[in-house]
Amino acid sequence: MQLLDSKGRLFGKFSLLDIGAALVILLTIIGIFVVPGTSGKSTIAQVTKEPIEVDVIVRGLSVLNPNALINQFNTEKKTNIVIRNQPAGQVDIKNVKPLARNVLVPQPDGSVKVLPDPRTENYSQDMIMTLSGQAEVTDTGAVVGGQKVKIGTLIELEGDNYNFNTSVIDVRLPKRS
Repeated sequence: MQLLDSKGRLFGKFSLLDIGAALVILLTIIGIFVVPGTSGKSTIAQVTKEPIEVDVIVRGLSVLNPNALINQFNTEKKTNIVIRNQPAGQVDIKNVKPLARNVLVPQPDGSVKVLPDPRTENYSQDMIMTLSGQAEVTDTGAVVGGQKVKIGTLIELEGDNYNFNTSVIDVRLPKRS
């Protein structure tokens, strides 16, 4: 019995082209399902997460009861953040420091004095909040929720009954300090 006949069939039954196609399909299936690969993993360098503290300033927040809001921050201790209109997760509220409201008062000699605001009905609050969480630290700065966080970055704080914008005034990486 001949190995190949005149029509290119192996042992007179199997075409060499059919055998080649079957081997390609078999190897493809083995490559996809059996051999482990890096499927689903990013080829970008993996960056470790480190603790971060961010101070944000709130200016002129209109609120009926500022003390109740500050107490809410002190008891809840968590808030959702949005950076550049992208949800960036949840962070801890480490500290809330209310700032005194002041007014500029011109003096008869032309100078200006800064004095406490005498208005009793004050529905506006200034404060500095310290937020803490985890960030990926790269050569160009800290990244929280896929967004870079630097001084001047606007961060939106969102909770059950509040939603307002803040501005970053300090970024600290406690591990590197």
